[in-house]
Formats: sequence, structure tokens, C-alpha cells
Amino acid sequence: MDLSIIIPSFNTSALLERCLTSVFMSLKESKMSFEVIVEDNASTDSSVQIVKKKYPQVHLVRNSSNIGYGKANNHGIHIAKGAYILLLNSDIVVQYDAIEALYRFIKDKEKVFAGGKLLNEDGSAQSSCGPFFTLPRVFLMLFGRGDYWGATRYSPRHTRVVDWVSGACLIGKASSFSAVGLFDEHIFMYMEEIDLLYRAAKHGYRTYVVPQASFVHTGAGSSGSRRTPVVNIFRGLVYFYTKHRSLGEQWVVNMMLRVKALAAIILGRMIGKPMLVQTYEEALRVL
Repeated sequence: MDLSIIIPSFNTSALLERCLTSVFMSLKESKMSFEVIVEDNASTDSSVQIVKKKYPQVHLVRNSSNIGYGKANNHGIHIAKGAYILLLNSDIVVQYDAIEALYRFIKDKEKVFAGGKLLNEDGSAQSSCGPFFTLPRVFLMLFGRGDYWGATRYSPRHTRVVDWVSGACLIGKASSFSAVGLFDEHIFMYMEEIDLLYRAAKHGYRTYVVPQASFVHTGAGSSGSRRTPVVNIFRGLVYFYTKHRSLGEQWVVNMMLRVKALAAIILGRMIGKPMLVQTYEEALRVL
């Protein structure tokens, strides 16, 4: 089999239905052999019923709990039959022949991962790839406008090598995922793809962004409550620096995160935003 498409999902029934429809429409006339695996993380909405009723050709895996992005993808990779693996978030809508374009780009290349161009629903580009973390980049991400300046993430117009691409759309050989050790299951959500591609780079892999393959990414998937992304980003940064960087760098990042959280808590109390206070109080407990 040429390609296995793996989609982890948690309580995203409407998004998942739209994603699956776009996948099959994109590959309607494809000569490529493929399978679609949905890793459902114990959804309590109608996700399972929709997949069973409308997409019987999908290999549906029903996990007994919300095992997270990395673990769900790892399980999908283990059972996948394709020579290549495409990971998609459930809040992705495939545009035209984007899957084929990604597959054509990476086919027969050695030691390569790739991602497509992610778009907002209005058609504007999402900044969905970037360089690996350095202390100045972490500072810009937390306190500045690193995305605006292109210092922490960006959206290239032409195919090029980057350090990392968003895990919302990531393709590679099945053997490549295995060779670099799959996703670190200690990371529940956020930073998993950066950790994986950082390890891949150490093994001599290159990561490309391929703008000819475009995917709409709503960014409204399985993350949970509004404060969950902030908490998981804090947790992911702490874990990444503990795993990959020196004690001195770990200390600096921890202090930057602490200052960010305390400043947000003070601001939230001053302007009467209890959600902001609660979010960063929870993030502070990660440190």
C-alpha cells in the first residue's frame, strides 16, 4: 500500500466529518493505494457513529481514553500498512490534490519529512513552520511578536527546508517515523512534532514545507478548554528544554515562563479577566 492517512480525534464530530469528506474527495481519482485510520480518543460526541455510518471504509480505532496526540498517532503508525504515513488533524480540510502533491514530492526521497501549506478559512496563510527553539526565540514567542517578524514561525511561498512543520499535516516514510523513535508519549499535546523533527534532524533528516500542497486548518480541534493550549505549551517547552538542552538554558526558560505567567495573572486581575488569571495560574503550576 502506498499511503496510510492517520487522523487522531477527540470530540470533533463535525470537523472530522468535513475532514474525511475532503480526504476522499481529494483522492477520488487517485491511482494511489491508501487507507484512512481514525484514532478516536474516547469521544463522547457523535464522532464514532458518523465514521461508522458515513465512512465504513475507514479503519476506526476506539481508544478507551483520551491518550493524546502523540500516543494516538504512534498507535496508528504501528498498525498502518502504507509505505508512507500522512498525519492529519481532524480540523484539516484537504484542498484539491494536496495529498497527491505531498506524496509526489516525498516519494523516493531518503531521510525526508514534509508538510503542506496551512491556510486559515479565509484563505490567508498560517504561520505553520519555523526554526528550532533558541533562548531569543522563546523570549520573542512569549513577550514579543516573533510570529509577525517571522522569527519563531512563518509560511514560505516556495518549497524549502525548514526545521519543523506543524503536526497538523506531516508526511514521511513509515520507516522514517520508526527510525527516529516515533512521537514522545510523555508530551500529551503541543510540541510533539518539534521534538520528533528535532530528533530527526540529529539523525540527518531534512524537513520541507511544500506550499503547492495546501490544507485549510481551522485550529479548532481536540485541544479541550480555552486555557488548555497555554498550559500545554508551557508544559511542552519545559519538557523540551529538560530533554534536549543544558541546565543553564532550562533555568532561563523556566524564569521566562514564570515571568510571563505572573505578568498575565497581574494583568488579568487588574482588568477583571478571571479566565486569564485561571489560565496562567494553572500554567504556573507546571513550573
